[in-house]
Amino acid sequence: MRKIFFLLFAITVTNTIWAQSPLPKTKNDITKQPNDHFMIQLSSDRWLGAPDSIDNHRKGNSRGANMYVMINKPFKNNSNFSAAFGIGVGTSNIFLDKMDADIIGVTRVLKFNSLDTLERFKKYKMSTSYLEIPVELRFYSNPQNPNKSFKVAVGVKVGTLLNAHVKGKTLQNAAGTTIVDYTQKLASRSYFNTTRLAATVRFGYANFSVFGSCNITSIFKDNVAANMSLLQFGLNFSGL
Repeated sequence: MRKIFFLLFAITVTNTIWAQSPLPKTKNDITKQPNDHFMIQLSSDRWLGAPDSIDNHRKGNSRGANMYVMINKPFKNNSNFSAAFGIGVGTSNIFLDKMDADIIGVTRVLKFNSLDTLERFKKYKMSTSYLEIPVELRFYSNPQNPNKSFKVAVGVKVGTLLNAHVKGKTLQNAAGTTIVDYTQKLASRSYFNTTRLAATVRFGYANFSVFGSCNITSIFKDNVAANMSLLQFGLNFSGL
């Protein structure tokens, strides 16, 4: 994971140097267009389609973070529009209360175990990370002035699963008393759909916007668990 983030940083620096290279100006100069070469997204996450037996154990602080390096190509005949594509990493953390998921199990179906009257972890989450390629169609209201431009973008992103794990902290008994303070982390991709396709949208002003992303594909493989998809919505910070 560190290598991937280092690669994204290197690409960002290269894009920055390239973007600062002097270009001949025209009457309709688009070299100052807010190209959004670099995007960071912080999201609130939930699973759509989760059965009540799972959704009732979901905590409200589930969250994600995405980071992308993009290449922006303005349309020659209309600089208000552009197409963009790039590469990045998308992550999600779904927190569960009094429940665990046996992702290292050997059964055909992924077991979500209710632990209301049993020992459980005080904090428990399921985390996934994907290497993704986002593609966007973008609109800028004022492409010559980045700081006074409204933005709208719609697109899709396709990704491949890098990691899937569950992590629990602080083992407690049914009464909520701490038994032992330790952290357990179990990783396996066997139950997960390793390819992700999602639709995206974002709109905002200058370098700040709100975004939404919804999986078209299911999180888990067919017949392994309920047909659940990831929904993310939150803040997008962009620049360069």
